Parts: sequence; structure tokens; C-alpha cells
Amino acid sequence: MEHRIVGPGPYRATKLWNETVELFRSRMPLRKHRCRFKSYEHCFTATEAVDWLHELLRNSQNFGPEVTRKQTVQLLKKFLKNHVIEDIKGKWGQEDFEDNRQLYRFPPSSPLKPYPKKPLHQRDVIKFPEWNDLPPGTSQENIPVRPIVMNSEMWFKRHSIAIGEVPACRLVHRRQLTEANVEEIWKSMTLSYLQKVLGLDSLEEVLNTKLVNSKFIIHNVYSVSKQGVVILDDKSKELPYWVLSAMKCLANWPNCSDWKQPMYLGFEKDVFKTIADYYGHLKEPLLTFHLFDAFVSVLGLLQKEKMAIEAFQICCLLLPPENRRKLQLLMRMMARICLNKEMPPLCDGFGTRTLMVQTFSRCILCSKDEVDLDELLAARLVTFLMDNYQEILKVPLALQTSIEERVAHLRRVQFQKSYPEVYQERFPTPESEALLFPEKPKPKPQLFMWALRKPFQPFQRTRSFRM
Repeated sequence: MEHRIVGPGPYRATKLWNETVELFRSRMPLRKHRCRFKSYEHCFTATEAVDWLHELLRNSQNFGPEVTRKQTVQLLKKFLKNHVIEDIKGKWGQEDFEDNRQLYRFPPSSPLKPYPKKPLHQRDVIKFPEWNDLPPGTSQENIPVRPIVMNSEMWFKRHSIAIGEVPACRLVHRRQLTEANVEEIWKSMTLSYLQKVLGLDSLEEVLNTKLVNSKFIIHNVYSVSKQGVVILDDKSKELPYWVLSAMKCLANWPNCSDWKQPMYLGFEKDVFKTIADYYGHLKEPLLTFHLFDAFVSVLGLLQKEKMAIEAFQICCLLLPPENRRKLQLLMRMMARICLNKEMPPLCDGFGTRTLMVQTFSRCILCSKDEVDLDELLAARLVTFLMDNYQEILKVPLALQTSIEERVAHLRRVQFQKSYPEVYQERFPTPESEALLFPEKPKPKPQLFMWALRKPFQPFQRTRSFRM
């Protein structure tokens, strides 16, 4: 049961769905079963399907050993709903699949998911300001000019220009990089860096670049605390105080200095349920719907851990600041709870780590398309986040340095490179200067008497001296 590794790229979730369906249909053992005094050929029980598919997913590098049996049942429910399987009576379309002895079979043809047709988004070409571009609201006609007082010097300048001795000067407006230009540079270079890390020819089918907000990137880079957590300007988007207090309580358990409520047996379970309820009722996952394909694409790099961390760093910079802050605080709490040996079990049926992944994976990553493998992919992503959250939620220093140097370079652009025609008129090249000013014969150097004398000779030993 080998599962082909699906690397980064467009429609990765769809490719994984089709890959899993094909493996399940081609390799799932089928045999004869009896049900209510009747025999059925080429079928399998629900429990047999769960056992086999669970083992396949756990051994797959696309999903990993963190896949639970419950998640496998959820996937088989989607298989039944999408007519990948049907019961022995030919019924399908409902998600009433249970882990029991119910008999199922494969239909004659199992439809694979077609790749969605997304409209191609044209790449936004950044137009940097030209030196000859006038500022908005300015034209050559309304340029303020000082009244000229005619004197002998001014008359000589005009006369020289008239007879062609001095090239005429033109007024050139030197434009500085505006805030909008800097924002476009941050957006363009960040997306270009992400495309390079993913090894893709284009991000068009992975990410709608028009939905990327450059202000979010800049805010996530510079508006951070000493601990690296994003600081929000709009305090109304902060976590509610009671949620933040509950998260601090579990993160610092049993030292809950900020918690003023009395504690009782099972208190920590109720606090955890309060946090889970808040995150579970978010209108949109923390990684947002439009970035789903980008994060799923990065999951194809998990075999190259360093590259995966770098790609996740860039993707997390694209998040709205309030989402990035909530994600940072949530991941810190989850990691601390998992490492806290004094924390009592928060659930009887699951271990602490599995509980964290199962509880918060859907509020972190989820797709609008319910038939995708979003639950398995989200669990895979959250598991990797928990193990590497300190590195992933850092600002990528190499990217920041590269963009800052680029902006600084554009601010130092010389007039010669930006406006070569005017520069050539005002400052001629050595070739044109030689035509205007012929080379004069150089005078011969004067001959001095001391130049005829022999230069000073250093002291040389002789044989007589050595004797």
C-alpha cells in the first residue's frame, strides 16, 4: 500500500482525493459476505474498510501517523456521499456511514473529482515612478516660476543658449518612492519569494494575488512585541478578555495568578471547553479560506523540513494581523499544554496532543468545499505547526533584509540611471566632450641639470673590503 507523494502545486487537495480514491478502489480486499440469509459477492464491511483505509493513511507521507480512526470514518462518510462507495442495495448520497458490520461495495464507475477551473489572474506589474512623471495634480502649465530680473549675467546666459553654446535645461521633477510604492514592493517580493520556495512557475492557481494585502505583510513584520507576537492597532479585534485569561490559565497551569475564579475538580476541562467553543465558532478559519490552497501546497514540502518552515513563514505573513495574533497565542498555549506534565488529562478518550490537534485543526485550516480532505490536511498542518511554531511564526529575516535593501536601493537611485537623455545633455560623455574641446598639445617638460646626473647608487661591497 504505497501512497505517491503529492508535492506542492495547484489543486493538491484534489490530487490527494483522487489518489486516495484510486488506491482504495484498486487495493481494498473484496470477498463474499452473508447478510440476512443472502450472499453478496465482491463487497466489504464498514469495519474492514475503516481498518484498511486507516492503515493506508497512517503509512502515507501525505497524511502521516497522526491520522485517527475517527478521521478515517469521516472520510468514508464523504466517500459514501460522493458515490465512491455504496451499500449492497445501491444506496448512496448520505453520510450515514458507521464503523460496524454493514456491507458496502464499489459502484461500476467511481467518479474522480475534476480539477476546478479558476479564472487566470493577470500578474500585477509594479510600475515604479519615473523621474519625468509629474506629481498628481501638477502640469507644465501651472509650475510656479519666479519673475526674472534681467542683468548682465542673465543676459549672457540667455545669449549663450540662443547661439547654442550651452544646452537648454528642462525642469525635471524627481519623484520619491511613495508609501504605495513601498507596499507594492513588499507584496511583489514576498510573493516572488514564496513562488521560489515552492518551486512553481506561477502562483496563479495556488493563490489569488489580488486578495493579498500588502499592509498586512508590513504590519506583521514591524508591529510586534518583544516576544514576536503581533500588536493590533484596532483593539476591538483583540481576543475577548475572558478568552485570553482562560488561555493564560491553561498555558501556565497550575500557576494561574490572573485567574480569580475558584477552582474545583474538572475545572481545567471546563476552561479548555470555553476556549474550544470560542475558536470553534469563528466565521472563518485562522488561515482564511483564500489561503487554503497555498497552505495545502506547502504541505507537500514536509519531507524537506527547512523549506517547509520557510514557506510557512511567508504564508503566515499574508494573514490579517488579527488572525496571525490569534494563531500565535493559540499555538503557544497548545504547545505549553502538551509539554506540561502537571496538566491533568483534559479528555478520557484521547491523549493531550491528539486532543489539541482534533479540537483546533478545523478552526485553523478548512476549505469551503466540504468534500475535500480538509480534516486530514488540517491535522497534518497543525501537527507540524505544534512542533515548529516558534520558527514558523517568526519573520523570515532573509526576506525582510532583501526587501529593505531593495527599498533603500530604489531610494538611492541616481539621476543618471533614471533620466539618461537629460544627463547626457548636461554632462557629456568623454567622446562628445572630445569633439567639443579638441585636445591641446601638451608642453614638453623642462630639462633640468640635476636630471642629467646619475642617481644615487647604494653602497656596494668590494672584494678588498671583504679581505
